[in-house]
Amino acid sequence: PTMRKRKTTDSSADLSEGKENFRLKQEVGVISGVSFIAGTMVGSGIFMSPEWVLYHMGNPASSLLIWASCGLLAMCGALSYAELGTIIKESGGEYIYILRIFGPLPAFLFAYTSVILVRPGGLAAVCLSFAEYTVAIFYPGCSSPQIVIKSTAAACILLLTIINCLNVKLVTSIMNIFTAAKLLALLMIAVGGLVLLAQGHTQSFQNGFQNTTAGIAPIGVAFYQGLWSFDGWNNLNYITEELKKPEVTLPRAVMIAIPLVTCLYLLVNVSYFAAMAPSELLSSGAVAVTWGYKVLGSWAWLISLFVVLSTFGSSNGTFFSGGRLCYIAAREGHMPDILSMAHVRCLTPAPALMFTSAMSLIMIISGSFTTIVNFFSCIAWFFYGMTISGLLYLKIKKPELPRSYKVPIVIPIIVLLAAVYLVFAPIIDQPEMEFLYIVLFALSGVIFYFPLVRFKYHPRFLQRITLHLQLLLEVAPTARNIN
Repeated sequence: PTMRKRKTTDSSADLSEGKENFRLKQEVGVISGVSFIAGTMVGSGIFMSPEWVLYHMGNPASSLLIWASCGLLAMCGALSYAELGTIIKESGGEYIYILRIFGPLPAFLFAYTSVILVRPGGLAAVCLSFAEYTVAIFYPGCSSPQIVIKSTAAACILLLTIINCLNVKLVTSIMNIFTAAKLLALLMIAVGGLVLLAQGHTQSFQNGFQNTTAGIAPIGVAFYQGLWSFDGWNNLNYITEELKKPEVTLPRAVMIAIPLVTCLYLLVNVSYFAAMAPSELLSSGAVAVTWGYKVLGSWAWLISLFVVLSTFGSSNGTFFSGGRLCYIAAREGHMPDILSMAHVRCLTPAPALMFTSAMSLIMIISGSFTTIVNFFSCIAWFFYGMTISGLLYLKIKKPELPRSYKVPIVIPIIVLLAAVYLVFAPIIDQPEMEFLYIVLFALSGVIFYFPLVRFKYHPRFLQRITLHLQLLLEVAPTARNIN
């Protein structure tokens, strides 16, 4: 493979004379970058996943070890991506790196799978957990009706679409506020745990490694559960062109956000174990809420409120970067032209955001995507591994490429080995049909790739639809921000 040259064949280039000056704004600094990474990572995971990590690992000490390892792996992955982001200074995350290093077909398959399945699935999952916590307040003591949960999740997605289409500054402000709220919540749980430990609540940690689960698959699945809470470590690479001084902002934001979140996650887990016996934690539907009732008493509603804020903030970050992936893939000619355009006044990729929103709404209505989300990690880590192998290729074969930040080669090697393990361990140990469905879905992209991308067969009626949508949505083609 070689570094691919950019194609400048823009089928809509003639639609805009002043296109060179029309681009997305660079409005994300270090503080917004930190809150963007931390804000997307801290979603519903830390309030839900601890019981599943404990379930698969068998005891508190080894589950804390898994949480620490997940944080370390996310850090190694993000540092490797930071170097990629300073070599290839374009938005689009894994997609743009796979495209520039391995070529158009694997990049198209990644975009096709992510835009239609993975990103909307992840967004729908977070919005549904937001809806469950929100609706639960109005149905105390009984389970909430599914129709109300799904309607609330759909309303959340529509609200996010409006916010993200209006203004990037508004999105980053919301991100900063909600990140502050959720970090405050984690800090509150962490401090509560330290108080409990000081009072001598250490029963869970005596004989901490007793009954540790041994086996490749359970450890792999425990990692999936933990890494679901760290998902979002790579999100800043999706908006490289919107960063102020990306070569400084990207590594710095990563180095602040991920250790901060990892430390908080570990303290929060310690706090859960200090407040509850492992058996209680396993039988709890929502760990954080159970913790609230045990430690805060009549103030337990605060935890539910914080979880609602946390999941909303996380879905905002997921939506923001998911829309960008769709927009960048369209700009490279791998999605319909209309999705590569930005609103002429708001300067946001409105059509791509609307498309992401529509796909997420379909997943919420169908409601059978929970299995997809479980296997989301499998396909995500396959592409993470592919991206990291691209970085290793550039480090060995193209050391002369200018890069303002270098990561020691051992770090991407560790991430690549972890990715191989995470993809194959659960498949080998417990093969399930869903893995096959996902592989078949990803490969079905080949059917669309050859006529539409390789041979550029664009029916006339599609061009007419694009033109009408352009006028209706008030959007125009954009130029790249090359830093």
